[in-house]
Amino acid sequence: MNIILFQPEEVEHPLALRDERAQHLLRVLRLSPGGVFDAGIVNGPLGKGTLAGVGSEALELSFTWGKVPSPLCPIHLLVGLPRPQTARDILRDATSLGVASIDFFLSDRGETSYGASSLWKTDEWKNCVIRGAAQAFCTRLPLVTHGRPLPETISAIPKNSLLLALDNYEAPASLAGLNAFDHSSVAVALGSERGWSPNERMVLRSAGFSLVHLGSRVLRTETACIAAVTLIKAKLGWF
Repeated sequence: MNIILFQPEEVEHPLALRDERAQHLLRVLRLSPGGVFDAGIVNGPLGKGTLAGVGSEALELSFTWGKVPSPLCPIHLLVGLPRPQTARDILRDATSLGVASIDFFLSDRGETSYGASSLWKTDEWKNCVIRGAAQAFCTRLPLVTHGRPLPETISAIPKNSLLLALDNYEAPASLAGLNAFDHSSVAVALGSERGWSPNERMVLRSAGFSLVHLGSRVLRTETACIAAVTLIKAKLGWF
């Protein structure tokens, strides 16, 4: 954790010793009373926390708050619902890169059973996102959805976005070869781990998506997500 993140209501109460953040402060940062650490409120300001005291069941903390981080990069990531471990990696790493939203849609060739994973049935997915933000020393979290059909997911993309879909088979152009973008936001879609169906390609083209590729090598879904977001951030001038 490069920064310890708290929900707004948490900063008013002691932090239970069983909380992994408390263990990080004591065992990793090795703080003693009076020690200072980097802190932030989720979707709020950055600041400094002070370990005021160590009790038998909780830590007493105090905070001072400063500036709010810059807005997230206007990149909207659409991914065919993948296996849970892949989704965990995407949630963490795409959040670290600062995307504005991550939508895991139900795809024609995907496994619907993935949506029944404990990742989505509990707060585990939220924890993945928070870890990604903490890694990036940022408080801002992307909007995350899962389980919607592709057309519904597409309909929620901000208007006037540049629409791109990664495709190993029918894409005529490379994402890397596109000119710098002059759009206010970009949506990039990736199919399930088995790829796009013919119907999904039709839906994408009808919605105005351009098919692009990342070269001749076939990448894992999580790797393709990070490669695409990195290229798009560069073209938007966000590096």
